[in-house]
Amino acid sequence: MNLPVEIAANYINLAKAKTAQVWWKTLILAALAGAFIALGAAVATVAGSGFTGAQASLIKAAVFPLGLILVVICGAELFTGNCLLIAPLLQREVKVKGVLKNLGLVYLGNLLGAVLIALLVVGGKAYTDAAALSAVSAAAAKCNLNFGYGVLRGILCNILVCLAVWGAMASKNAVGKILFVYMPVFAFVACGFEHSVANMFYLSAGLLAQPVYGLTADGLNIGYSLLNGLLAPTIGNIIGGALIGIAYWAVYLKVKKQQEG
Repeated sequence: MNLPVEIAANYINLAKAKTAQVWWKTLILAALAGAFIALGAAVATVAGSGFTGAQASLIKAAVFPLGLILVVICGAELFTGNCLLIAPLLQREVKVKGVLKNLGLVYLGNLLGAVLIALLVVGGKAYTDAAALSAVSAAAAKCNLNFGYGVLRGILCNILVCLAVWGAMASKNAVGKILFVYMPVFAFVACGFEHSVANMFYLSAGLLAQPVYGLTADGLNIGYSLLNGLLAPTIGNIIGGALIGIAYWAVYLKVKKQQEG
């Protein structure tokens, strides 16, 4: 396996490639990542429908990791994972403009991919009635979540997601990467933390399912979706990813640069 200091060095090279990549390639890879996460969320919705409480949470958590596994193994650009770009930015190996360009394109691409899967799933009536009800209920819960709670849960979520992305770089084979990704993602889903890209799908699917399946839910509308369901966890995800990036930069990159200097 790669040691933590080697992961940090490898991420610098990866960050340079990410920020230098042609915009349309970044957008395509971001759309794929949004679609991958959405597929994991769709499977989780179906698997957890008909169950309640901790049982439903654990079932959803058991299958949701499909999304990040596809991102890591197949290659894609995920906004939450790319919040780690703060580390190479602090190391002055990439520029602010490149990081902002990457994050902006990736966020947009993730949204496009997630909404596309929501349109296909709901438009194709792939959900059973129970799954559709679960989708609407989940979306409504995100819309009605207190903004501050959404931010805090977003921080917790991306601490785990960024640890999954960072830790997967320790392994030199696909099996190791899959095994490492699985548990942090399982943990954030089981605990009910908020992932902005997953919410792009959950909110879209819930909004679309209302007219298609003849369902309604209090508070489920575009306004609350954008504010409580998307903006709050996005802010939290940025903070959570930055915390991990800053920590590993301080320990493995800043010190190394000072020694070299």
